[in-house]
Amino acid sequence: MNPTLLALQPDIQALLPKLDALYKDLHLHPELSMQEVRTAAIVAKNLQHCGYQVTEKVGVTGVVGLLENGEGPVVMLRADMDALPMPEKTGLPYASQAVGKLEDGTPTPVSHMCGHDMHVAWLIGAAEIFAKHRALWKGTLMLVFQPGEEIGKGALAMIEAMEHFPKPDIILGQHVMVGKAGSIGYRAGAILTAGDSLHVTFHGRGAHGSMPQNAIDPVMMAAHSAVRLQTIVSRETSPLDSAVLTIGSIQAGTKENIIPDEATLKLNMRSYKDSVRDKMISSVKRICCCESHASGAGDPDINFIDSYPVTVNDRQATEKLAQQFIAHFAEQCFETEPATASEDFSQFGRHWQVPYVFWFVGGTDPQVWAQAQQTQSIADIPANHSSQFTLHLPGTLQAGLEAMLVAALTWSAVEE
Repeated sequence: MNPTLLALQPDIQALLPKLDALYKDLHLHPELSMQEVRTAAIVAKNLQHCGYQVTEKVGVTGVVGLLENGEGPVVMLRADMDALPMPEKTGLPYASQAVGKLEDGTPTPVSHMCGHDMHVAWLIGAAEIFAKHRALWKGTLMLVFQPGEEIGKGALAMIEAMEHFPKPDIILGQHVMVGKAGSIGYRAGAILTAGDSLHVTFHGRGAHGSMPQNAIDPVMMAAHSAVRLQTIVSRETSPLDSAVLTIGSIQAGTKENIIPDEATLKLNMRSYKDSVRDKMISSVKRICCCESHASGAGDPDINFIDSYPVTVNDRQATEKLAQQFIAHFAEQCFETEPATASEDFSQFGRHWQVPYVFWFVGGTDPQVWAQAQQTQSIADIPANHSSQFTLHLPGTLQAGLEAMLVAALTWSAVEE
């Protein structure tokens, strides 16, 4: 174990019950993207209590806490705060029953089925430990609590409002994932895919279902495009590159005997290289336009719903951090495979042109994980964005808190 963290163990253990209660409170009161008003207020209050210089409403609901402690690097730690528009079905005593409203006013159940409530608890815990033990580190801590990760808008919204903040020397972040609680997965290079969601609207000409000759059928355009789009991965992408294209929604019409005027197709793409991503986007536009033209219609409307860049960890910084993780977590630390999830965390590093490192913290009950390994059923464990996604609190809280402390101290620790 890291000697510094070994000395901090009494404080870490004393803090865990508070973080457990905080996590459960946030879990009970989730808030949708760019609506995290209550969560942001809790964050600001905790940071102010610890002596941080706090700025609220950064990028709508974001919070930034600064703690200066002499000359040294500016270390940025980031946590996202938003929940998902979906029900929770875990049956936990602190399961969410919250209802929110989407951007268009539509009511929706809301729940923290991605673990961002845990991310907030970790970073608040780290804030308290660092404020209490200033003799252990030097420089400036910049704690960023970000809204709107789930819709890909939060990081960019904060960046636009952060020009007066100090430029970080290193940017650090982590995400809870399926994996044995307490485990830490790191990786140099690409660790998360680019993610792009597109909304394609085909414009036809409506008519009675009995008179198809009078129509230009947008349903056929959407249907043929849905099939043809699958060839982007199977026939246009090298087998040596990884790519995913999923069509999650096709919507058209209201009645079986009416050919509608419009049909809408929604799709999502994932890739690990900017070059593959650019080619996939170009191919989507080509295929949808050509299918529309083949039906005698004009170009469809193609718009991005959200867009996330590839998360590519700086190799040198990752190797530096991995040494400290291995020293502290020992066999609980491992080099992970890249995940096909996407994040807007890398926007900060891309904007400031500084190195960043993002890693995973396991959150699965150790007994559940061991059983799944034995039966080769790890894929059956409810993962992030599942209505059954649950976390093993003791191990997950402590490991995530300690990982943040180890990471920040890798750059800011006072040399003995």
